[in-house]
Amino acid sequence: MKHLRPLYVPPLQADRAEAGSLILRDGTTAAIRLAQPADRTRVREFVARLSPESRRHRFFSEGAPPDEMIAALCDSSRPRVQLTLLVTRIADGDARIIAAGSYWAKDEQTAEVAMAVDDAFHGKGLGTLLLERLALLAIRHGFSRLWAVTHAENAAMREVFRESGFTAREAYEAGDMHVELSLIPTETTVARAEVRERLAAAASLRPFFHPHSVAVIGASRRSTSIGYRLLEAIAVNGFHGAVYPVNPKAAELAGLRCYPSMRDIPGPVDLAVVVVPRDAVPGVVQECAAKQIRALIVITAGFAEAGPEGAALQARLVETVRQRGMRMIGPNCFGLLNTDPDVRLNATFSPLFPPAGRVAMSSQSGAIGLAILAGARRTHLGISSFVSVGNKADVSTNDLLQYWEEDEATGAILLYMESFGNPRRFARIARRVGRRKPIVAVKAGRSRSGGRAAGSHTAALAVSDVAVDALFRQTGVLRADTLDDMLALAAGLSQQPLPLGRRVGIITNAGGPAILCADACEAQNLTVPALSPAIQRALATFLPAAAALANPVDLIASAGAEHYRRSIETVLATDEIDALIVLYTSVTAEDQAPIARGIEAGIANGRKRGAAAKPVLICWMAEGDADRTFCLPSETVPAYGLPETPALVLGKAAAYADWRAQPAGTIVDFDDLGLPEARAICSTALARRGPGWLTTDETRRLLSVAGLPVQPGGLAHTADEAAVLAARIGFPVAVKLASHRIVHKTEFGGVRLNLTSEAAVRDAFEAIRAGLAQDGQVEAMEGVLVQPMVSGGVEVMVGMTQDPSFGPLIAFGLGGIHVEILGDVQFRVTPLSDRDASDMVRSIKGFRLLTGYRGHPAADVGAIEDVLLRVSRLVEELPEIGELDFNPIFALPPGQGCRIVDARIRLKGGTLVDGPLATTPGCTARHGMRLPIHIGI
Repeated sequence: MKHLRPLYVPPLQADRAEAGSLILRDGTTAAIRLAQPADRTRVREFVARLSPESRRHRFFSEGAPPDEMIAALCDSSRPRVQLTLLVTRIADGDARIIAAGSYWAKDEQTAEVAMAVDDAFHGKGLGTLLLERLALLAIRHGFSRLWAVTHAENAAMREVFRESGFTAREAYEAGDMHVELSLIPTETTVARAEVRERLAAAASLRPFFHPHSVAVIGASRRSTSIGYRLLEAIAVNGFHGAVYPVNPKAAELAGLRCYPSMRDIPGPVDLAVVVVPRDAVPGVVQECAAKQIRALIVITAGFAEAGPEGAALQARLVETVRQRGMRMIGPNCFGLLNTDPDVRLNATFSPLFPPAGRVAMSSQSGAIGLAILAGARRTHLGISSFVSVGNKADVSTNDLLQYWEEDEATGAILLYMESFGNPRRFARIARRVGRRKPIVAVKAGRSRSGGRAAGSHTAALAVSDVAVDALFRQTGVLRADTLDDMLALAAGLSQQPLPLGRRVGIITNAGGPAILCADACEAQNLTVPALSPAIQRALATFLPAAAALANPVDLIASAGAEHYRRSIETVLATDEIDALIVLYTSVTAEDQAPIARGIEAGIANGRKRGAAAKPVLICWMAEGDADRTFCLPSETVPAYGLPETPALVLGKAAAYADWRAQPAGTIVDFDDLGLPEARAICSTALARRGPGWLTTDETRRLLSVAGLPVQPGGLAHTADEAAVLAARIGFPVAVKLASHRIVHKTEFGGVRLNLTSEAAVRDAFEAIRAGLAQDGQVEAMEGVLVQPMVSGGVEVMVGMTQDPSFGPLIAFGLGGIHVEILGDVQFRVTPLSDRDASDMVRSIKGFRLLTGYRGHPAADVGAIEDVLLRVSRLVEELPEIGELDFNPIFALPPGQGCRIVDARIRLKGGTLVDGPLATTPGCTARHGMRLPIHIGI
């Protein structure tokens, strides 16, 4: 591949740059939006509240700026000239401005920037957050640099510029500091952005998990009510903090003093759990805001999941929460719990409190969450914390991932998901979190009927399951098909080390379970290798003569505790395996306890002999003893009820270990990717014809300017032109119908191959036109495409389709008819990294054809990967491309590249992006909106 350079893609924000919310460094929130003329009074009041020093730093004068300057600041109607962002927080019932930032055009590529922050909010990161949003909007409107002048002693502003990570140049002039910032993302800006976003998200959620006091608003004396059950769950499970029931009609509940309202609680409250009727929720939230509560859990249902009226109420609720500096879980949720012994918070309406452990979980369904908690208790799976996110109106799965990434008590993360709020942001966060902690997900809605159910249940659209699989594969998320599989994976991943390889040893006392286990291992791409003669001889010294020693090691039914102990110790310690599965089928109830102790002793001895890094899993099939736990002094060994389950867990763990061991992929850009020219081709086509397929000539020009290897040739409009063009190219040639209206050319006899003379070319042209005339389609003919025949090579295809939630999906597989008959296709979500492209090519079943098979030459795999990466960049930058199909592509021998022989590109409607922005490097277009810079929240 040539002309490559790393492309650093900043984190995607959770909302629009022009309007949304910010999470400050202390975890509180605020709203951000564009200034409007109606804001003049608020801006004037904001400036008046600034200290004289702050006014001097912002306006270079301690006095108030003139009215015409205030008016200019409040006009954001011409973003190419000037733009102002306001950060607000509600105080005394009014949205008060707490920070403001502006830019003005200095020249075609440079915008001057300035900011001011309310003195009471200094040190909360607002300056950096404003700079990030201003940079995003500036580059969207054609600027590539920001410039600022500040007093040399203004240490706070200089720190904002340094903290941002933007490449900066500083110069002193007349006692002031002049700073120029490049808006091209770099590794430093992206890394700092991710850290800031992660730490702010974690800080905002900490009051949920570690509150010192909890109020239950809507606590009830009725034992059947949710308010009663919530209060009881908090009290019974020993919450280590103050509990305040709120009910205006009760003096005491559950032995606790009850308060008529939040205003009557004497001390501070960290967390409020709201279970009042829906229409009372807004008022309660206002009371919580007045009480300066940071965290809300709204159990109450009837919001977005209930229809348009509920959705509107939910939107107003979220606006209130964010403008008041709070965070909210729910509404329509099951609650939250934290098993930390210093907290012991069960703020759910379930009495179940799972054992403490290192697995965190988020569930989008309360009922599923209840089932998972019951399952965790049944299987002795330790939970660190659990959250039912409900409607995800504010706190989302993405927020929780970032909290658990920082949470030392959490070692693995479980997700039950029915929808993605922002799948591309999820991908970025999950890819990073997965490097440290495994993420296991059950994604519901795989079938059409399941998708409809998920949509109606969560008021969200079902997404393509192909896209989900692709996203999980790219980000290292382990997908579980069932809740049982999720629990099994959670136990294995949280309690045992990851395997360093795929070789599995199996020890059993029954042949049938061992066969099933071995088959399941093979299905999971694990191997069950025969043990060496030396190990078999060692086993023979203490096992019965009838025992099978190769692997699986069958101790036979009469095996006792000592046989298990010595066999496990021997096999686990050998360097011939990477993991061990121990199977036990109960023969008599009296044997169960001794054999369990023998298994534990064997594992402990094997660890002492150097096998500390190998996972061990147990299948314990003992009637009446199914819940036995295997707890050694230094570890817990998971036990499962079926022989296939340990194989499933090890297979998924091995795949995850392989993913984590590989270097992180790099998103690449190309120096010769002609995006301005490609964008102009699309803009012109849309202006002339509207959405639809590009013409053959437009398609070939677009491929050429994008550096894609289009097969040489040309377009001919008459039979004579086709003959002349063929003679110039050299025979043999292919002649193909050129039409943007007819997609499947072969159905109309529109492809003629191996033509060896001018006469044959003329005949082919006339035959194609005659065939179209016979079907009344002659007006759809633009001419014919004449190309040289390609000899040799392997036919592959590259395609792209737009998923409504995930954006562009890139497809790769064998080309020609193989793609339709065999369906051997891999999909990935853009943007593709170099690792994604490599993985796509190597993951198809027909990859052996590309490496050379039975005398056929190998293919230029690097050239194929280059096409995939270029297509990814192209469709990211040109959101107007709705679909493309390159089929076939002839992959030639190594070093000879590849050739796109047939291509089609369909444009969709939507907002186009043009102007100076088109030449700004490092930009990413999505759904008609440019997202070149965002440095996180």
